[in-house]
Amino acid sequence: MGAATRDAFGEAILEVGADERIVVLTGDLKDSTRTEDFAEKYPERFFDAGIAESNMVGMAAGLALSGKIAWACSFSCFVTGRFETIRVSVAYQEANVRIVGTHSGIGVGEDGYSQMAQEDIAALRALPNMAIVNPADAAETRRAVRALVEHEGPAFLRLTRQGVDDVTGEDGAFDFGRIATLRDGSDVAIVGTGATVAEALKAADALAAEGVSARVMNAHTLKPFDADAILAAAADCGRIVTVEDHSVHGGLGSAVAEVLASEGSPARLRVIGTTTFGESGSPAALYEKHGLSGARVAQATRGFLNAST
Repeated sequence: MGAATRDAFGEAILEVGADERIVVLTGDLKDSTRTEDFAEKYPERFFDAGIAESNMVGMAAGLALSGKIAWACSFSCFVTGRFETIRVSVAYQEANVRIVGTHSGIGVGEDGYSQMAQEDIAALRALPNMAIVNPADAAETRRAVRALVEHEGPAFLRLTRQGVDDVTGEDGAFDFGRIATLRDGSDVAIVGTGATVAEALKAADALAAEGVSARVMNAHTLKPFDADAILAAAADCGRIVTVEDHSVHGGLGSAVAEVLASEGSPARLRVIGTTTFGESGSPAALYEKHGLSGARVAQATRGFLNAST
């Protein structure tokens, strides 16, 4: 098991912190968001807003509009829950604010539903100019942070509390706005995002042992969304499975469905994600119960293939 992507974020924001345009804000959570090292090294560019996320977002917008690149960091459920402030102060103003949401999805584990963001992508995806990045592992998180320093406009970076497997490699590329194919295949395409990319690879391994050729795709950027990669997978495989640690409504599966429908693709689609509120339990147990583990994704894909032949 590799590091949590929040840990990699903490390392990356410290590495890019020499850029004096960068300011970091948090809502009394510098330890949990891994921004304490930045705060220690660059105290004049670190701001703790306390447990007042709307104020934090407003402060970040003001700093961004004065020429800074502002990173507003909190648990994803807390910061994206301040949607009205993000909508008006960040998105509408086209401010260079990076909303950094840690502790995403049911992978949060034992802390339970009050800490689990299962609707954050859906909410921010509705904003016209909000980029959304959900990296698969620690190495990709570091690359994503560097890319977001150069990005113009609002962005949401979604991170995990739990450790995730290393799947992209230290020397991998981060092509903003493009879906990366990690493994080729022709029978079905399994598209993951964030922590579920590793589960998609495990599912592909299990299916390969049964003679099923599964393409595995990493949708690290959910907006702008790579329609071309989805349409190519649809044409090559005819069947697509999406898996996300997020509600089945408004996230990765919805983005893929929108592409297929808008282009009139005959490809079949199966969306795997959460359908209920979360609960307390270990990340592994919750992934198994809610159908996100590699074994459960393989099971669902197997049933999907059998039903569509």
